[in-house]
Amino acid sequence: MPAKESPRIVYMGTPEFAVEPLKSIIEAGYNVSAVITVPDKPAGRGLKLHPSPVKVFAKQNHIPVLQPEKLKDQQFIQTLKELNPDIAVVVAFRMLPRDVWQIPHLGTFNLHASLLPQYRGAAPINWAIINGEKETGVTTFLLDDQIDTGSILLQKRIPIGETETAGELHNKLMYLGASLVVETINMLYASSINPIPQNQIKVDGELKPAPKIFKETCRVDWNNPSPNVFNHIRGLSPYPAAWAEFKTNRSNVETIKPIKIYQAEKLDLVHSQKPGTVKTDGKTFFHVFCSQGALALKTVQQAGKKAMGIDEFLRGWHNTQFIEML
Repeated sequence: MPAKESPRIVYMGTPEFAVEPLKSIIEAGYNVSAVITVPDKPAGRGLKLHPSPVKVFAKQNHIPVLQPEKLKDQQFIQTLKELNPDIAVVVAFRMLPRDVWQIPHLGTFNLHASLLPQYRGAAPINWAIINGEKETGVTTFLLDDQIDTGSILLQKRIPIGETETAGELHNKLMYLGASLVVETINMLYASSINPIPQNQIKVDGELKPAPKIFKETCRVDWNNPSPNVFNHIRGLSPYPAAWAEFKTNRSNVETIKPIKIYQAEKLDLVHSQKPGTVKTDGKTFFHVFCSQGALALKTVQQAGKKAMGIDEFLRGWHNTQFIEML
């Protein structure tokens, strides 16, 4: 499809989640004047510089790429003004200064992976699952001076499966968001969209935040009921992954080891065991008791090893007594 003469679009994004919307914009026939992404980062052995997924895709499609160290840099702002964009699209990027988001004539909008105003913040997909939500979605909204507070343009809803992981939901929202971005561009350009201030949207209950997730956020608390622990594990799978420590006794020597947990199943049972108590046959199953119910661990990973099924994990601990999960 030939590129449309207008609107002129600049696109800002970094990770894989931001690639699909950019691809959809191009496939819809729109002209992307430039892509703005983070500077290349050192990674891997030898700390070679690696481009962001968005930069890789942009280069493959012969789109000019800008990588400012600082978004308030006057040379970058001047370059952006010279591009004379009608619309700027932001997906999984950085907070923009006013001097940047005010440049496009028709506005700058962001794609967010939640039903705003719920789950404002850096990790909406994770927190929706951790909190046991049954539904989520994607939102496009106009940028303002605060994070994720601008007037809403469009939303699409999607159910969350009972066993769905953050990784699975991420992929579904990525494609849903891509179509919403194109729809938003269409309507902005046609002046057929009425932004709705977020304070005018009725919300059931309290607003739930989606702050950045840190290592300690990922630690499993076995004192919680098993449905809560189950949601915590799948809400962090596959990244950054829930983790715990297990204590073992082998030849009268006790050790404590960390372990990541990617997959588990709820066991609906009544018990009087201390939370964290382990029950296993040492071969095929590994059950951990919670304050209510229990979980069967299914896929785990020890430090320095690959993720593995629980039977393979147990084979590495032959003649070992599992005392408890900490």
